[in-house]
Amino acid sequence: MRLNFRGVIACIILVLLLGVCSQARAIEAGQAAPDFSLTNIDGQKASLTDFKGKAVILNFFASWCPPCREEIPDFIALQKTYGDKGFTFVGVSLVNVSESKDFAAKMGINYPVLIDDGKVSNLYGPVRSIPTTYVIGKDGKIVKMYIGARNKETFEADIKELLK
Repeated sequence: MRLNFRGVIACIILVLLLGVCSQARAIEAGQAAPDFSLTNIDGQKASLTDFKGKAVILNFFASWCPPCREEIPDFIALQKTYGDKGFTFVGVSLVNVSESKDFAAKMGINYPVLIDDGKVSNLYGPVRSIPTTYVIGKDGKIVKMYIGARNKETFEADIKELLK
C-alpha cells in the first residue's frame, strides 16, 4: 500500500512540475513579442520586425479550421479599413505553402500570410489551439492574447485602442 501511495505522490509532483515548466514559456501581456523570420506564401522571407512601428494582430490559423475560416472575412474588412493607418494583420498558417496560398487566394486575404516552421508557433506559447491571436502594440509588446475565435467588434476595438 505504501509503494502505491508514493507512486501517486510522485506522479502528482511530476504533473505539477510539467505544468509549471510549460506555463513558464507562455507569452503574456506586457512582454515583448518574440521576433521571428518565416517565408510568406510567395516564397519571400518576412519577419515581425518588418512591421516595426505598426500595430499588429498576429493570428495563428489553419485552412481546415472552421472558427479560423469564420474570422478571416472580418480580418479582411478590418485590414481594408485600418491597413493604411499604421496597422496590419499578419496570418501565420499552420499548413503547407501550397494549401495556404490556395486558401488565401480563395478567401481574398489582403494581409501577409506566413508559413509556420513549427518553431514560431512553439515560441508563441506553444500554440496548442487555433485560432490563437496576439494583439501587439506599436512598441512591439503583447497587449492581449485570444485563444479561440472572436467577433469583428472585439478586434476593431483592439485596433482602435492600438492606434490611439
